Amino acid sequence: MKTIKLKITSALRFSTIILVLALTACSGNKDKATEEGHEESEETEVKEVTLTKEQFDNSEIRIGQVESKNLNGILKVNGKLDVPPQNLVSVSVPIGGFLKSTEMLEGMHVVKGQVVAVIEHPEITQLQQDFVEAKSKYDYLEQELKRQQDLNQENVNSVKVLQQTQSEFNIAQAKYKALEERMRMAGINKNNVLNGNITGIINVTSPINGYVTKVNVNIGKMINQQDVMFEIVDTEHLHAELTVFEKDITKIKVGQRVRFTLANDPNKELTATVHLIGRSFDETRSVRIHCHLDKEDKDLLPGMFINAIVELDGAKVISVPANAIVKESGKEFIFVKEDKIGCGKHEECTGHEMCEPEEDCPEHPNCEKHEKCKNKATCEHKECAEHENCKNKDAVIGYRFTKIEIKSGITDGKFTEINPLEEIEEGISIVTEGAFFLLSQSKMGGEMDSCGH
Repeated sequence: MKTIKLKITSALRFSTIILVLALTACSGNKDKATEEGHEESEETEVKEVTLTKEQFDNSEIRIGQVESKNLNGILKVNGKLDVPPQNLVSVSVPIGGFLKSTEMLEGMHVVKGQVVAVIEHPEITQLQQDFVEAKSKYDYLEQELKRQQDLNQENVNSVKVLQQTQSEFNIAQAKYKALEERMRMAGINKNNVLNGNITGIINVTSPINGYVTKVNVNIGKMINQQDVMFEIVDTEHLHAELTVFEKDITKIKVGQRVRFTLANDPNKELTATVHLIGRSFDETRSVRIHCHLDKEDKDLLPGMFINAIVELDGAKVISVPANAIVKESGKEFIFVKEDKIGCGKHEECTGHEMCEPEEDCPEHPNCEKHEKCKNKATCEHKECAEHENCKNKDAVIGYRFTKIEIKSGITDGKFTEINPLEEIEEGISIVTEGAFFLLSQSKMGGEMDSCGH
């Protein structure tokens, strides 16, 4: 019995040891797999992306350069389009009456002096009658005053009679001149009236060239003198009114360039120049800035809201197009382009030329042996030898894009100042469009397959 018990105990101990070893091995393999997976994850994202020439030609990547530019800072503001007071006219009538006719519609173009409405009223006839009577009395008293002056010089009449005649003449003259001015304002020709041509209507004309923006009347409506019949605006002198807050007003100078877009059409950019700076704050602690448009645009209308960028004074800095900068994990990058030279025929040799090993090149052992071979003309490294004699050895067969970390500075919306964390030369080729595509490729390993993935 003792012998059997000993054997069973030994067997149990042996089984336990085997189980522990197995579990340890599994745990070790798991840890190793986890570490390898972690390392692979860390190595998945690379700083370089390689494209063949064909892949590059089929992509939407565009190339530019690092430039030294006089880069201005920018100030983003809002505002609206407006016109000077003399270019916005409210059309009223000098004499009340009924609207007999008009052809005006909103959006119609009118020229200065064009008839925009016809008004009729008995008061119009009465005005002309009063004018004729006032003119007749004025003419009579003018002659009477001259006669009394002659008599007074001959001491025939008294000074009192002369003074009374002078007073009556002055009153008649004032009434005549006032009615004459009302006739002029009403657009009635006084000579026609004096010749007996009295009319019961007046023509209302446009005082400026422009477009009708408001029509507030209809046929038969009674129009009073204080009523606004039409509004006409001359859009040839539109300007941009910008709102700049107190903290930014010291940055604004007369003559600065302004770029703006319409709120309803952000793709159309227009330019203007700062012309006047307001001298008082409104209730929002902001100042109005008056800007002249560099080019008139008939499609623009007063009251349109705009988003504007004022270009501030700046200095010469190293810059790139704003679209060249991409962001990742709170950092900023650009992609520098380098030509991949080779014949495209001897891929291993071309890869070896692009390789930058410190000493040996384990990736291309044949090429490395060929470099150290003393009898290159008769060596057994045929592909390397053929590549050396290939006439298309220096052809561009692809491109290598290297991700460079930078710090951005001032921007004018189109170009942005950069401060690279590693030295790059002015004029070096960089990606200006398509940098986000390369960023995504760098996360996937940096090299596209033949299908472009």
